Amino acid sequence: METMITSEKLDQYFSVTSRALEQVKKALNPERKEEAADALDMAQRYYDDALFFLKKGDAVTAFAALNYAHGWLDAGARLGLFQVTDSQLFTVDGV
Repeated sequence: METMITSEKLDQYFSVTSRALEQVKKALNPERKEEAADALDMAQRYYDDALFFLKKGDAVTAFAALNYAHGWLDAGARLGLFQVTDSQLFTVDGV
């Protein structure tokens, strides 16, 4: 079964991940600043990669890079590297 990655879906994922990145940049855990900065750096690099692949017309790889970017953000939130509470952008319910 073939599934299409539509421009609407990509726009949605870019929007969500961009908003999550902006929140995280303001919410690094000061007690774990180095680890938090490292996780943020990885997320930003994957987000930038997604933009690169999108410009090349490679929607599949762009979508994959976005998912990696958000995965780094979610993991950082769950591990307490980022002090975020927005359960619409992060998997922080009950954390």
